[in-house]
Amino acid sequence: MVRVDVPKEIRTYCPRCKKHQLHTVSLYKAGKRRALAKGERHHKREKKGYGGQKYPLQREFSKTTKKQTLKLKCKVCGYTRHKDGVRLRKLAIV
Repeated sequence: MVRVDVPKEIRTYCPRCKKHQLHTVSLYKAGKRRALAKGERHHKREKKGYGGQKYPLQREFSKTTKKQTLKLKCKVCGYTRHKDGVRLRKLAIV
């Protein structure tokens, strides 16, 4: 099993401070989907009634890994930004 260790704090560029600052690192997790959001209501309406499945159902998952996105929070100003997803099996913040 391949494991990538990421430090709890990283010194990287902060766009709000406009210089390199210490950032706390955490793993991004998607929030709960809102049932009353426009896209969610549209999707529900498209699936309703007869006429089969509107979008193709994914029967088998082809990828073996997920893209992990890092959440960086500046320790000076508190600005949070996301670092692009990296495809790996296991990510550990140490």
